[in-house]
Amino acid sequence: MLEALQAEGPFPDHASKLMLFGRLVGSWDIEGRFFDRDGHVTKQETGEWHFGWVLEGRVIQDVSITPSRDAREPGQPSKEYGTTIRAYDPKIDGWRVTFVAPISGATVNLIAREHDDEIWLEGRGPDNSLCRWTFSEMTDRRVRWQGFASADEGLTWVREEEILLHRRV
Repeated sequence: MLEALQAEGPFPDHASKLMLFGRLVGSWDIEGRFFDRDGHVTKQETGEWHFGWVLEGRVIQDVSITPSRDAREPGQPSKEYGTTIRAYDPKIDGWRVTFVAPISGATVNLIAREHDDEIWLEGRGPDNSLCRWTFSEMTDRRVRWQGFASADEGLTWVREEEILLHRRV
């Protein structure tokens, strides 16, 4: 059944647009840091993040796992286990993105677009505040993801989280 979900690569009709996130396809080790409102690190975690083509190459789906499966003690549960669906929508020339985190019970819907040399995903978090997630400093081997929130409808932004992705060989 899962073979019906997986795809070999991007759908040809929108292949160039699909590569915005397509360059993330593969497996990554991650180092995450969480920040308080003053920018001080409150927690650090490691894990894994996997991206793949699905639904005839029209969608990129990922799964993020913290801590990584091979770093856990037997029987130790995940702290975070989530998935994101990213579908390019030619009608808006952007991506419709849905993140689901079943452990915390959160679902977030975002619109993603290229922003200079970054990808910005914008929407509202589970508490209805504005959120912006960014992918930046993207190379074949390393990517920086950051999560920002705004409590004043976008006048100011506070970085809440940062994840460094390192591609697995």
